[in-house]
Amino acid sequence: MEKRDVVRALEEIAVLLELKGENPFKVRAYENAARAVEGITESLDGVIAEGRLTDVRGIGQHIAERIIELWRTGRMKFRDDLADATPPGYLDMIRVPGLGAKKVRALGEALDVTSIADLKKAAEEGRIRDLPGFGAQSEKKILAGIAVVEKGAGRFLAIRVRSIAEDLLGKLRAHPAVTAAEVGGSLRRWLETVKDADLLVATTEPAEVTKRFLEWVPDAALIGSGGTKTSVRLPDGLAIDLRLVLPKQFPFALHYFTGSVAHNVKIRARALDRGFSLNEYELSGKKHAAIRTETDLFRVLGLAGIEPELREDRGEIEAAESDGLPDLVKLEDVKGILHCHTTASDGRSTLEEMAEGAAAWGASYLGIADHSKAAAYAGGLDEAALKRQRTEIDRWNAKHPKLRVLHGCEVDILPDGSLDFPDRVLARLDFVVASIHSNFTLSEDAMTKRVCAALRNKHVHIFAHPTGRLLLERDGYRIDLAEVFRVAASEGVAIEINADPHRLDLDWREIRSARAAGVSFAVNPDAHQVSAYEYIRYGIGTARKGWLTKKDVVNSLTVEALLRRFQGRR
Repeated sequence: MEKRDVVRALEEIAVLLELKGENPFKVRAYENAARAVEGITESLDGVIAEGRLTDVRGIGQHIAERIIELWRTGRMKFRDDLADATPPGYLDMIRVPGLGAKKVRALGEALDVTSIADLKKAAEEGRIRDLPGFGAQSEKKILAGIAVVEKGAGRFLAIRVRSIAEDLLGKLRAHPAVTAAEVGGSLRRWLETVKDADLLVATTEPAEVTKRFLEWVPDAALIGSGGTKTSVRLPDGLAIDLRLVLPKQFPFALHYFTGSVAHNVKIRARALDRGFSLNEYELSGKKHAAIRTETDLFRVLGLAGIEPELREDRGEIEAAESDGLPDLVKLEDVKGILHCHTTASDGRSTLEEMAEGAAAWGASYLGIADHSKAAAYAGGLDEAALKRQRTEIDRWNAKHPKLRVLHGCEVDILPDGSLDFPDRVLARLDFVVASIHSNFTLSEDAMTKRVCAALRNKHVHIFAHPTGRLLLERDGYRIDLAEVFRVAASEGVAIEINADPHRLDLDWREIRSARAAGVSFAVNPDAHQVSAYEYIRYGIGTARKGWLTKKDVVNSLTVEALLRRFQGRR
């Protein structure tokens, strides 16, 4: 049992309660408890053992008792009873974008649909449009939502898989029979979603390592096991492959099990052109320098070392041949954390907690950007609340010279392209984050004009989550990104790489064209609690996949240089 299992259980309870039609306050209590557990930075086992679980804001006595039951026994009767009382398939149906619990329940009761397949058939047959509260447009949206779910079928958010893979990797590296271990595949290339997890191990005792590995995943189903590979499937459907090679084979296997298919095909072709034969175990064919690392392998093939994030066959091999690879931005290049929320709007940590957490993370500045008033659902701030927050920030800065807190706001871009606060209010802020939170269904032309109008406001410094996508949940809105990039570059507005692993927006596939247009970027966690500072490394992974350097990222600047840049917009 790990913390993520508790979070997932509490989130599932909230959904099950909503499907049952329970009191919204009860639903929200479990949602809040899930976020509270996620935000615990110390050992959850220690918090439970010391009886401090109810000291955590958002966790009451009843929920604490159920968490403890789950933690100690691996089961929670309350959750199991709820699941047993819920028609099969409802939890799958609620994943369809636009379908809340009430609609799922209504559809189930009216049409006896208990699966996504049933739902799709009902929509295709036109049986939904005549139901109260629905209509032809609702039917169309349901089919579009099902397409999103089907597109992501069998894929998992990288953060969900990485936490599991890195936990196993740590155990493998600590095993005395293991000389090297690494994650491979999509995870090592920092893709935003993955199908499975690859763990690569160098050892001369594969049977012993395999035995221990299987002990670490007791709930997994064994798919197959042999001398070089063991495959298991976790209860949630995630497949994990453990691949075992001899230490001398490790650099070849690591390269092979990291690159995309297209990258590996080109590298093998390059080896053949030079009289070699390359596979996952060796480079043979003629004498060559010793190969102990992937960099050695690239060098023998006449290439500079190619970072894992770039191995997608998007020009990295040609760039490596001509010494044209970028010096990719690194996590340690980030000096400040921008676009963060507090309990003043929809955050889970207070301003003081966010600031203390940022200092502990190693930042020299923190940009608070709570929601503006149009985001009433998120507790958006009005002008008076903004003024009170500024006073609180000034008090912090007066007492803590090592971490500068910047006062910003995440301001809604309204449908006509105007901003949710007048310029006189925006002018008092250190920085402004502009974003879309409503009216996603505008035409491409209307959405593009809306965004570009906002970017031309001299008080806007960052355009946040620029396509509005939610991975595996919602496609981005229609927008002409080329035009947005052109305007952002000419206006000096940074495009956000929203590092929340549910977003990772801007998509890495769009970053290079944005950079070519002259755009700069802000890698922001969109953190709503201190623990979400972890997201920054996912944003940096995305930035690296987009070939960005330190110079491309505005929060690699010192606070003085950043403020000069922001003031230059005005």
